Amino acid sequence: MTGGNGHSAPVPDNHDRGDGPTVRAYSPGRVNLIGDHTDYNDGLALPMAIDLGTTVTYVPDAGHRVLLRSSGEPEPTDIDVHIPFDPQVLSKIEPRWARYVAAMVASVRPWKGGRGVVESTLPVGSGLSSSAALEVAVALALGFEAEPVTMAKLCQRAEQVATTVPTGLMDQLTVAAGVEGSALLIDFTDLSLRMVPIPAGAEIVVVHSGEHRSLDRTPYAARRAECEAAAYRLGPLGRLGADAMLGLPDPLLRRRARHVVTECDRVRWCAAALGSGDLLDAGRLMSASHASLSEDFDSSTPGVDALVHHLQAIPGVFGARMTGAGFGGCVVALAEPGAVDLAKLKTPAWRVHASAGARVETL
Repeated sequence: MTGGNGHSAPVPDNHDRGDGPTVRAYSPGRVNLIGDHTDYNDGLALPMAIDLGTTVTYVPDAGHRVLLRSSGEPEPTDIDVHIPFDPQVLSKIEPRWARYVAAMVASVRPWKGGRGVVESTLPVGSGLSSSAALEVAVALALGFEAEPVTMAKLCQRAEQVATTVPTGLMDQLTVAAGVEGSALLIDFTDLSLRMVPIPAGAEIVVVHSGEHRSLDRTPYAARRAECEAAAYRLGPLGRLGADAMLGLPDPLLRRRARHVVTECDRVRWCAAALGSGDLLDAGRLMSASHASLSEDFDSSTPGVDALVHHLQAIPGVFGARMTGAGFGGCVVALAEPGAVDLAKLKTPAWRVHASAGARVETL
């Protein structure tokens, strides 16, 4: 995946070749305030698009190859527009970030190629949806435009084929549908969205744990399989009541189900707390979510746990938790403005704001 490094790659010039108009496509990343591993369980989540993202500046041409260079990656992509939508092909492409581009080319199927540059301010392997941002930005650059749910489903399927990981829909839907100033309460039973404004007195801080990860090298697929095994006996976990998991004889599956069921309740309560401006309760629920992810879902790490506990102990921090699929990556904290001194942290950190979703313009 591509990430920002402070340098800019040259923007392609189309004046001397008579190519099509240059387009600039942008997709934000996302941070999930609460509700992880609920999307593929027909549950609830409360993410928001953020003001870090990925830009693809692209010039269509008369050829049949998509050539992209990245300011954050040493090797470019070189993808034939006729590449098959085949996991045996896409999952073996090098460099690894080119797999996402190739999957989008195979999904959008542009009738001609082009060249461009990719620039990003999103850290890679951090749980802030750098992959989804690249997928959506590339789709827009290649000319695919659709309402957010359709865009998200196209990009989700592309990522699943490119990485062979059964990822959920939250990341792509959030970056496509983001709303300035608001988180999104997403119900994955019907993909309905409700805006939850971020209170004026709240600050969202994202801190990198220093542990980078790629989902295809984590137990993510195993966790999803465990949830599916529990759902086979009980039904979709995100729709169950609090006592339903008692019917599971396997203690491991019972813990996995308990996380999903209780997490959906926490999402619902956290959205209500933010809506009423109750930051203390919202933060308490975020911290409880992390405990569930760490103890019942086993998706945290000792380093992430330590960072969460450090942030929770800072005066003015209402709550903190891991964000995203876990196994490393970032932690998110809900705090009073200025409570967290980013300069005193040992790893990169950002104050982020709720952002609008992906967009494209003709230059």
